[in-house]
Formats: sequence, C-alpha cells, structure tokens
Amino acid sequence: MGVVIESEIWEPNKAVYVFLFISSFFSIFLYPARTASNVFDHAPPVSFLRFQRDFLLLYSLSSVMEGLWAVFGEYELTYYGLNKEQMLVSLCVGCAVSLFIGSFLGVISDIVGHKKLCLLFYMLHLFVSIWKMINGTPAIWLASICLSLASSIFSFSFETWMVVEHDKLGQRQDSLNHMFWLMTFFESASFIGSQVLGNYLIDGDVSKNFQSMWKVAMFLVVAAIIFVTRGWKEAPKRTLFKDYSIVFHRHVLCDKRIWLLSLAQASVHFSVTAFWILWAPTVVADGREVSLGLIYPCMLGSKMLGSTGFQWFLPGSLAIRTEEYLVYVFIIMGTALSIVAYDYQEIGLLVKLFCIFHVCMGLVLPSLARLRTMYVPNEVRGGMMTLSLAPPSAALLVFLMLRGYYQCIGNSTLTALAALGLFSAAGCMYGLKKWGKQLHQSRHHL
Repeated sequence: MGVVIESEIWEPNKAVYVFLFISSFFSIFLYPARTASNVFDHAPPVSFLRFQRDFLLLYSLSSVMEGLWAVFGEYELTYYGLNKEQMLVSLCVGCAVSLFIGSFLGVISDIVGHKKLCLLFYMLHLFVSIWKMINGTPAIWLASICLSLASSIFSFSFETWMVVEHDKLGQRQDSLNHMFWLMTFFESASFIGSQVLGNYLIDGDVSKNFQSMWKVAMFLVVAAIIFVTRGWKEAPKRTLFKDYSIVFHRHVLCDKRIWLLSLAQASVHFSVTAFWILWAPTVVADGREVSLGLIYPCMLGSKMLGSTGFQWFLPGSLAIRTEEYLVYVFIIMGTALSIVAYDYQEIGLLVKLFCIFHVCMGLVLPSLARLRTMYVPNEVRGGMMTLSLAPPSAALLVFLMLRGYYQCIGNSTLTALAALGLFSAAGCMYGLKKWGKQLHQSRHHL
C-alpha cells in the first residue's frame, strides 16, 4: 500500500463535538428510570446531597491538576530542549515509581486513612508547581517521581474515600452506582477544561506563561488542601498491618473472583496506558500534519458519552449482568486496537476507532468500580486496586525499554499487545460471570 502524505493539517469535523454533546445530553435526560432527583439526591438527607456535590467539586479540581500535566507535560519538556531519549527516561522513571512505590500506596491508604493519601496527592502537585516556578526548567527525575506518585494516588484514593463515606452515610447502592459514572463524566470534562485553561494561559510568551500555568495549578492545590482539611472529617485509623494482612488474605487472595477482577483491571490499565503513549505517534506517522489538540477533546467527549451509558445498564434498566456486557465491550475495544495495529494509514478511520475505544472506556470504568463494590470489602479496596496495577506497570517498563533502547518492538506490535490485553480482560469477565453463577447456585442449594 502506498503512503500518502497529506499537505494540509487534518482537523476533525466541528459537528463531532455537537454530536457528542447532544448524545450525552439525551443519554442522561432520557434515561427511563430517572427522575429529577435520583442522580444527585436519592435520599432526603441534605448532608448526603452536600457530600455528593462537594466530592464532585473536589474530584473535578483534582482532575484539572492531573490534566494540566497530562496535556502539557510533554510539550513543556520539548520546549525546554529535552530530546526523545530524555523523555523516554522520564516515562521509564514514572513506570518504575508506579511499580515499586505506587503499588503499595493503596495498602498504606487502607491502614492510615484515605484523607492522608489525598493530602499527599495535593502536596506532591504543590511541590512540583513551586519547584517549576522557582527553577524555571523542569527537573526530569524529580517531576517524574512526584507526578507518577500523584497519578497512582489519583487512580484509587478518591474512589475509595467516596465509597467509604457513602457507606458511613448509610445510602443505597443505586446512588453509589450513579456516583461512579458521574466521576468518569466529570473527570473527562475536567481534562478538557484543563486543556482549555492551559491554552488560554500559554499564549504569546510561552516561557513567561508556563509560569502562569503553574501559578494557577498552585492556587488550585491550595484551595483543595483547605477544602479537605476543613471540610473532611475522618476518624483516626488504628488498623495494624498484621490485622490488615489477615483480612487481605482472607477476602482477596483466597477469592478467585477477585483474582479474575484484578487480572481484568491489570489488562485494562496496560492497554489504556499503552494507548495514551502511542496514540499521538500513530496519528502523525509518516510525517502527516494533524491538529492533535482537536482530536484530544473528541476522545474525551466520547468517554463522557460512554459514561452516561452506564446508567442504562444498572439493575432495573436492562436485564443483563455487569460481567456479561463487559465481555462484549472489551471485545469491541480489542477489535478497535487490532485494526489500528494492522493498518493506520487513514486519519479519519483512526479517529473513529479512537472514539469508539473511549466510548467503551467510559462504560468500562464505572462498571469495574461497581464490580469492586460487589466483590471487594471496603477495608482492602485500595490495596486491591494498587496491587493489581503492579503487573501492567512492570510490563510497560519492560516494553518501553525494549522499544526505546533496543528497538526490538514497533509501535504496531505494542498496540497489538494492548489489544491482546483487552481480549484477556474479556476472558476474565467471562470467567467471573461463570464463577459467579456457580457460586450463586451452590449457595441456593445450601
């Protein structure tokens, strides 16, 4: 097949944004079982309604902090003259930190309390922001270590805190399920907002306005720290590691269902992280000029649309179990990445596949959170989530070194491995569905 290099900068059709917005709107407001009060205020107590709104506000602020680095981190490193080898070192350091330190942060959070870990998340972002304002140029090792630790905390701590507080307030399961998709929806919207904010701040004098961006980030961090310290009441934790290990062994290590769920989470994490590393190089392959800044909100908008679809699969809406529909969703995601790995010459097809991938991802994230609530006790939820991310972090570290230093594998091979991970996640969901039915039948006979 011949390669055609486009002479014009490719941009997605503006109608795509309108379509995603309208589709998300109708998906939310045409939900048949929805009333005006069942998303934000299932229960009469004002305290619970206030908790939901305060949490979503805090989670959105935290997502903006994560989004600023995710969107402009590589651009900043390039601006200050870092080459591809140094950026590869940054990625490898981040994976190594996530593997050797981040994998155990969930255990620490379960033992010492989730409030302390969330405060650590903000302190890490505050430290990096102050360092960049004082030093000017980024310290690659320091920034990679701090921000990788912050991302590890972000991946589990807020969800765990929300579930624990939800149980303390004695609310129903359906309100918790709605919070899961709202978290995914607000996270994606905040990532788009961080892109808009960054583009607004970085305009004209880039060197000067990088400082402005990190000043805004520091302001958001300080506001979040004040909000958490003054508005979050958490009882002191007195859990001993010995007692925790006994509970973890009994409820996690000895439960085959949690093993299958953990393997599915690990496979999804590997595939999604590999996608975000490779999507931009894949789009601009062969020297094509593409407006990446316009494709990014398309993908996140698709993720928002997928998250709104989660409520349609809740009990009472469709007679289908979470494990059952996830089998098909993972197969669709794996197929989309398989096509990308096989042939990625047409940009329009690529963007469509990326959007399909993120629609499915928007449905997968709250669905996995619901399965964790069904199978994993709250006392060990954080530990289960972070320890399940150790294998994909190790695999990504190995593949990055093989790809970057030894040129043993290509981008298409790594994309194919990501697709294989999603097919593996589908197999795990099929096994979880089968095992869950057998367990239910055995309990029924007893």
